[in-house]
Amino acid sequence: MKILLVTLACLSVQVSFGKKYKVKTPAEFSKAAAIVQPGDEIVIANGSYQGWAAAVNSNGTVSKPIIIRAESTGKAVFTGEVHQAVLEVTGSYIQVRGLKFEGCRLFKEKGANVVLIEMKAAKYCRVTDCIFTRNTVNAQFMPILAVSGQGEHNRVDHCTFSGNFNNQEVQVRVGPNEVSLHTLIDHNTFMDKDSVTWKGNNGGECVQIGQDPILLGNRYSYTTVRDNRFIRCNGEPEVISNKASGNKYINNYFEDCHGELVMRGGHECLIDSNSFEGGTGGIRVNGTAHTVTNNTFKGLPIAIRLMYGMAKGRGDTGFYIAASNCIIKNNHISHCITGILVGGSKNADWTGKFDTRRYPSRTIQDIAPFNNEIAGNIITDTQTPVLQ
Repeated sequence: MKILLVTLACLSVQVSFGKKYKVKTPAEFSKAAAIVQPGDEIVIANGSYQGWAAAVNSNGTVSKPIIIRAESTGKAVFTGEVHQAVLEVTGSYIQVRGLKFEGCRLFKEKGANVVLIEMKAAKYCRVTDCIFTRNTVNAQFMPILAVSGQGEHNRVDHCTFSGNFNNQEVQVRVGPNEVSLHTLIDHNTFMDKDSVTWKGNNGGECVQIGQDPILLGNRYSYTTVRDNRFIRCNGEPEVISNKASGNKYINNYFEDCHGELVMRGGHECLIDSNSFEGGTGGIRVNGTAHTVTNNTFKGLPIAIRLMYGMAKGRGDTGFYIAASNCIIKNNHISHCITGILVGGSKNADWTGKFDTRRYPSRTIQDIAPFNNEIAGNIITDTQTPVLQ
């Protein structure tokens, strides 16, 4: 009889199993959250939950994150009225996995953050493999998932957002004193989002980075939005709304969306290798020093728009900043009406449409785009390749 000896002396990876706490109520969750340690799991039992509000403020480690998960992916379902955050995550190295939020109705409350999940001043935390479907809000500009506070390196990935209405789906908050840095939003699917009912057709972005492009657009959040899919996202004219600086939008796919990837504010963003198929638009650019490269557009009214502004450069305050010092290179445009429009919204009059006391800006978009480099773009089967 031969005996096979296996030596593991060279194996450097340690495998350790933490404790599991199975919970069914917010009280049970809070009790577990108070004692959870790195490597532990809080398992939310399969079932339907209403009126849930819970928080976790603990610290895992890079090798032993704290896991908060559904017993079975998609089978722990949160629904009904929501008057405060269903799950608030602070601390570090916490992962939320496999939860489902279906038919939730979020009601704005004075002084309360009303969201489904908020990563608040968290670090290296993650929301992954969660489902958000047919959720609604009762007030304009409310997100269902928020990254807020002075956090860093948080991630939202491999989640599905479908059929949500009148809301923003993922919001990275940029405030005067707190900015969430280096957020990664990747490999999510956003789909079947109907137009909002709010005045001005505003407040229905799938992804919003920053909220005040006029006064806070110069703040750098270094967010990356990559490898996501946006299918029939018609919430408002901005599918993605960039309102901060130093962000990256890479390899996202847009199909039949009534909206655009929009540099509403901010500067020095990278928009690279995204694809647009059908819909009402591609990329809209205000601000300075953006790089728009290697994107593909097919079947659009206008692929890329460089916009007029009320001010020039990052030193001026304007409701819109003219597109300047941007690089528009190596993009592939086909079967569009106009390939690249240099000078969108010329002389648009915003008189009475925003608060000039809060935003000390002229109201006419009369400063043309300038000092932009447009080169090496391949434009075929398009009525007007470049319109100036």
